[in-house]
This record gives sequence, C-alpha cells and structure tokens, in this order.
Amino acid sequence: MSLLGDDEPLPFCVVNEAGASRFFLTADHAGCVIPRALGDLGLSAAARGRHIAWDIGIAEVTRGLAAALDATAVLQNYSRLVIDCNRPPEVESAVPQVSEATPVPGNVSLSEADKVARRRAVFDPYHNEITRLLAARPGRIYLAMHSFTPVYLGVAREVEVAVLYHRNPRASHLLAALLRREGGLVVGENEPYRVSDETDYGVPVHAERGGLDYIEIEIRQDLIKDAAGQAAWVARLVRLLPIVEVGLGMELAR
Repeated sequence: MSLLGDDEPLPFCVVNEAGASRFFLTADHAGCVIPRALGDLGLSAAARGRHIAWDIGIAEVTRGLAAALDATAVLQNYSRLVIDCNRPPEVESAVPQVSEATPVPGNVSLSEADKVARRRAVFDPYHNEITRLLAARPGRIYLAMHSFTPVYLGVAREVEVAVLYHRNPRASHLLAALLRREGGLVVGENEPYRVSDETDYGVPVHAERGGLDYIEIEIRQDLIKDAAGQAAWVARLVRLLPIVEVGLGMELAR
C-alpha cells in the first residue's frame, strides 16, 4: 500500500520538460509537505515551516531560473523530514530523529518497513524521474539548487552564497570566480557543507556517475526569503551561468 493517498501531491514537479538549455536544475528540498498518514511528525506548525523541513526560497528561485534559462527543472515536493532526497536512503540522517537541535518524534523508532515505505513513496519516484530526463538528453550541466539557514546552532554564517563540489570542481570554480567579481558578496566553496558519497545523493549519483559537469549552489535563506530577493538571484544567475557554459566549452577545446 502506498504511503500517499491519490489526492495528495506527487513526489515531484517537472518544470519546462522540453527546455532547450543544457542546464538541468534539481531542488531536492523544495517542498515541506508531509503525507497525511504521518500526521505532523510530532512537530508544531512553526517547526514544520523552519529550515529544518525544507530549503526556504529555493523553489521560487529554481522555477524562475528554469523559465529564464529555458531549462528543465525537477522539484521535490515533500519535507526533508519525511525522507531527505539528498542523502543515501540507507544512512541514518536520511530520516532524521533530530534536525539541528529539534527532535522529530515522528521519526523515532521507525521499522525498516516504515523507512522503505517513505523511500518508495517519495525518494524513488523523484530520483527515477531525474534519471529518466537525464537519459533522454545526454550532456547536460547539472545544477543542484539549495539554500541554507543564516544561523545554525546559534552561530551566524557570514557566507552568502556558495558552490559545492566533489570530484569535478570545474564548473563550480568558474561560477565562484564570477560571483566574486560581482563585488559585495561573501562567496564560499564547499561551505557551509561539503559534498561526499556518504552525505549526498544528487551530485554523486546523477552528475558524477553520469560524467556530467555540475554545480551545487547554496544561497543563504535571508537573501531569498521574499519575491524581491528571489528575483534578484534569478537575474544574477541568468547572467552568470551562460558564461560558465561558455567557459566549460573553452576548457574542453584546449
């Protein structure tokens, strides 16, 4: 039996499937929906709206960027507290019992069957759709879109935007250099997180195993919490990403 009712949202939303751009966008933490069968996971409405549940602002930036670039995007609709779609599903943090410092009662003492039900309902359909779309058009540039909280465990984060990478930093280095030229931005690389096979799924599995150039983009949430901030970041990335694409082509031609 499926965890999701027929009237509940699909695990993912595809935007602009026929987009002509080489860029292919994903948003693993775009939504904060919780399946009806799981109730509220034992959390207040305020907690379910915090950054522990989703990447605030990134859905709007991803949709705007897909439209402006004429690119395809896949957005995941369910809360990362149900199952984190950017974690290997077998690791403990895929279904966190504590997120930041907040206990998640609905994730305590789950059976393996409970965890498998969440994976089958949310994780597998989302990643299967990404696999299908990438296979239909090889040679894409994979953009993993994320946002991060400005304060974590009481510590303020100065970085405003960062690029993350693992085995292939080429595209990320190009975008980082362009962001630094903008002036007035605090730009990080592999901050406040690093990509690894143990802690990430999208980049290692879809991009690196597929031999794709990629960038994992992290934008601080206070910069994209409203429509004006979201529009500003869409405009900035629409200017810079085509330059990255050209730069990648020049490197390959050397």
